[in-house]
Amino acid sequence: MATPSAPSSSLPPLSSTEHQPPLPPQQSSSSSSALSPPSSILVIGSGVFGLTTAYALSRRHDFANTTITVVDRADPSNPDVFPAPDAASVDTSRIIRADYPDAAYAALAAEAQLQWRQQTHPDDLGSEGRYSESGLLLVADGPAPSLGTPVVTGTTVIDKSKLTGMDYARFSWANVLSIASSDPELAARIKECPNTEAIKAALGTGGSSGSWGYINGLSGWANAGASIAWLYKRVRAEGRINFVAGEVTNLEVSGNTVTGARLSDGRVLSADLVMVSAGAWTGRLVDLTGQAIATGQVLGYIDLTPEEEAQLAHMPVILNLSSGLFVIPPKNGVLKIARHAYGYLNPTTLFTPPLGSSVTASAAAISLPLTTLSDPILQIPTEGADDLRRALHEMVPLPSLRDRPFSKTRICWYSDTPTADFIIDYHPEYKGLFVATGDSGHAFKFMPVIGEKIADVIAGQCPPEFVGKWNWRYPAGDAAIKAVITEDGSRGGIPGLILSTELGRAVN
Repeated sequence: MATPSAPSSSLPPLSSTEHQPPLPPQQSSSSSSALSPPSSILVIGSGVFGLTTAYALSRRHDFANTTITVVDRADPSNPDVFPAPDAASVDTSRIIRADYPDAAYAALAAEAQLQWRQQTHPDDLGSEGRYSESGLLLVADGPAPSLGTPVVTGTTVIDKSKLTGMDYARFSWANVLSIASSDPELAARIKECPNTEAIKAALGTGGSSGSWGYINGLSGWANAGASIAWLYKRVRAEGRINFVAGEVTNLEVSGNTVTGARLSDGRVLSADLVMVSAGAWTGRLVDLTGQAIATGQVLGYIDLTPEEEAQLAHMPVILNLSSGLFVIPPKNGVLKIARHAYGYLNPTTLFTPPLGSSVTASAAAISLPLTTLSDPILQIPTEGADDLRRALHEMVPLPSLRDRPFSKTRICWYSDTPTADFIIDYHPEYKGLFVATGDSGHAFKFMPVIGEKIADVIAGQCPPEFVGKWNWRYPAGDAAIKAVITEDGSRGGIPGLILSTELGRAVN
């Protein structure tokens, strides 16, 4: 059976140095006016966006004389390891898929998959268990389309807010079929599951979920923690990037120009260009009102016996787009169940409002992550645990697992945008400030390619297919736009749940 692989003319892993556009004026990602590269760049955040961009810039000859520094909270147990263990990019697994209703994201993910599949040498991204092409069973609830109902391929969805889970699944099916259409053998690995019985047969666990879906044998999952460690090692080996362990408390500003960042210990790091890519923590530093909000997502892990793991060894990833519930195949005796939902909010009072905030009072409340680094006994709310248990019973109904407790739970924090599009752009009001955030829970898969795309935007060359998607969306402090709820057809759960309230229900 054919397996997609990178062509012989493919770019070096994670980077290209052949196309080097000049740096533009800072107020527009679509500007083409030339400007000399800055003498120094400070990247705040060492997750996927921050680390890959620093790496991409360090390999561009236009930035050969630019000092590049990455600052982030490090692992408390090892200050030389980035990012911190509560970062969204550090986990046992992340889904790797080109299954998107928007053709632009589908094509970009397919480009990334070429590198995820590279497993010839131990140093290849996909080697040593970092990537497993288990297949992805994408399903949804609701009225199922008639068998063989035609779909339009190469679809770019304009109004994502109108999508249901079924719409998301149908448009995704169209796009992955279009991507694989040049090779009949590859296209044959994408099969419609028109009813619950077909879904049950494709899943192979004795369980089922949804009323319609398809299985894409070209998708899979990655060991997120091992992959980000692989990337960090690669970046360190480049010898071009300085790493500083520290917590950024606020941006330093002179007039309308950002000049650097202040750390919690009082140190100030100065730079000509500051890029804030702090994931769900970005809203602490830059006002994202109406654009992005930190939401907490529930994850649960169950230990398996060798016999149980063997029973589930050939299952695909399963994701129900209507409920947001998904299960990733077991590895090393652990099964992961999670929910891609509207998420929990954690309103937090800041006595120093983020840059650009219209709040004039002495304190501002925004949603910020709460993790086990600040609360070691933090557990997921009962509401979330019950939903994960429901997914387990439905998707993996092994009798021995029915009442087995979770060996571990976690709240993973997204930076959610209304449309699930990323925010990758210069700030419209402050010079010297670039923002890359809004992962919306689906950025990790793009790790092999996103840094080059962000570097292109920094250089004023936003990929045409993402112009209007990645732009700064609203003027900072726009009081008319407050609530951010991701409505792209992929979320489950209930919007607007407050984490402290839900945790209180667990106690009471």
